[in-house]
Amino acid sequence: AAMNEEMEALCKNETWDLVPHTPHKKAIGCRWIYKVKHNADGSVNRLKARLVAKGYAQTHDIDYEETFAPVAKMTTVRTVIAVAATKGWHLHQMDVKNAFLQGELEEEVYMIQPPGFESRVHPNAVCRLKKPLYGLKQAPRAWHSKITQYLHQIGFRMSKSDTSLYIRHESNNPIVIILYVDDLVIGGKDLAEINKVKSLLSGRFEMKDLNELHYFLGIEVIRTPVGI
Repeated sequence: AAMNEEMEALCKNETWDLVPHTPHKKAIGCRWIYKVKHNADGSVNRLKARLVAKGYAQTHDIDYEETFAPVAKMTTVRTVIAVAATKGWHLHQMDVKNAFLQGELEEEVYMIQPPGFESRVHPNAVCRLKKPLYGLKQAPRAWHSKITQYLHQIGFRMSKSDTSLYIRHESNNPIVIILYVDDLVIGGKDLAEINKVKSLLSGRFEMKDLNELHYFLGIEVIRTPVGI
């Protein structure tokens, strides 16, 4: 069921086109990765299957170029939580569904068909990737560029001290966003403004709203009447 759900998402995002295999074009492999997602208390949240490209078979300057993509520093995460506790901010969390598939693939990359889901009509065809599948060397960079571009459009600016921290100042009412690959923490004093930002993000990307921040990068966040 988890594999079927992943394939539906890949098809919905038009991740690839099936094309005839030509000898002069190398097709990289792919495999299924399975993971059990847990809640903060250790209970099982859901079972997850992800199709991952074998990016280690890619060749530089042929099917990938730049790969670097920053992620938030743990110091930044702790600092934002500390500021939120001091100033009484709200902290909310969102998760991007199939984040890497939201990016744009510029290079020409071919991949074999997913194991167990080969086309009966074209069994010898290969996938010409249109979106940066998980496992591709350039996938994190493509996604980071995509969401950064949109955050700039809605008024956020990148912090000089951490390029995965975004800040928007409007009427002395700052909103901050921490980006860690496909997880976002949104903080600010005005809950209505936070909800507006969440609505904008959900309108542009397929997101899962996790509401108040409870668990992030191994940190459990507990609210009390006197702070966090």
